[in-house]
Amino acid sequence: MKLYRRNWTRREIESRVGRIEQIGGLRRLQWTEGSETGSEQIQVRTGAGLSYYASPSRALDISLAEFGGVPLTWQSANGDVHPAYYDDKGAGWLRTAVGGLLVTCGLGYVGAPGADQGQAYGLHGRIHHLPAHHISASGRWSGDEYEIHISGEVNETAILGEHIRLTRRISSRLGQNRIDIKDEVQNFGFSSTPHMILYHFNFGFPLLDEGTTIQFPSGRVNPRDEGVPVEGYDRWDPPEAKYQERVYYHQEFSGDGVSATIHNPQFPMISGPAPLSVRLSWSTRQLPKLVQWKMSGAGVHVLGIEPANCYVEGRADERARGTLVILEPGETREYELAFEVITNEYSV
Repeated sequence: MKLYRRNWTRREIESRVGRIEQIGGLRRLQWTEGSETGSEQIQVRTGAGLSYYASPSRALDISLAEFGGVPLTWQSANGDVHPAYYDDKGAGWLRTAVGGLLVTCGLGYVGAPGADQGQAYGLHGRIHHLPAHHISASGRWSGDEYEIHISGEVNETAILGEHIRLTRRISSRLGQNRIDIKDEVQNFGFSSTPHMILYHFNFGFPLLDEGTTIQFPSGRVNPRDEGVPVEGYDRWDPPEAKYQERVYYHQEFSGDGVSATIHNPQFPMISGPAPLSVRLSWSTRQLPKLVQWKMSGAGVHVLGIEPANCYVEGRADERARGTLVILEPGETREYELAFEVITNEYSV
């Protein structure tokens, strides 16, 4: 294990601590106040600066992520509200969405509220508000490396409707500032069912400031809405109370394995400002679409980088374009993504 600027064996580490959680690892938590009461969290500390909270109450999505105690992500004013408050009608999703590093949208619907084949759907589907079960959270040695794994299953079901299961596995290692996410989505039903999924990664202050730049793997960028300029999609703006959200669709990727990178040349470390980048990687074979949400508003000051298998106009539009993904009975789709923090001192 590489930690604190040198390499260690397992026994060297064990001889210096009472328990591994002194350095990093897992801890199960539950919030106890207000609308967050009962919301479960699994805190992960990698010992190299990165910490994050996976949420069993919410499909094992990832809430706050920090580096050296400084936030990398945007948190909504809703907090880690318990999903029991969720309203699936219209835009009710906005009242209980957490923000944080990862919000999963889907599994049967993504995008603006709308209707498809006579059925009404609310914003971004239900998966972000569904609790996981068969949860496993463990840390163990593999040789001289200490590995952290969280896994669980989330079922999106309806009588006389869909039966789709998300199986998620989140992995990190002590000494490394990296999160690996591996998802399987399977149709456990006995009829074909639409499948839409979007990985809504949300970055915020102080990672985002006026000196921050964003590098995308795309060769072409188009705004979703008419009149929205393309210029400035890769830069960050100061907060503006009346800022109108900008949504961009990225196309023409360089290959299968691609990355988007956010770079802040003056990230506020404890030792003083220093360059820091975060990198999000995925497969365009698995997730061929990339949506960018630029929202430099006051209070809603967030950049969304969103690999997906669809765009965000809703299911009827995907069906009309002939791009709606259909899962046949028993069919499985796999998705793999990686998030990492890169500094002068620590890198993967």
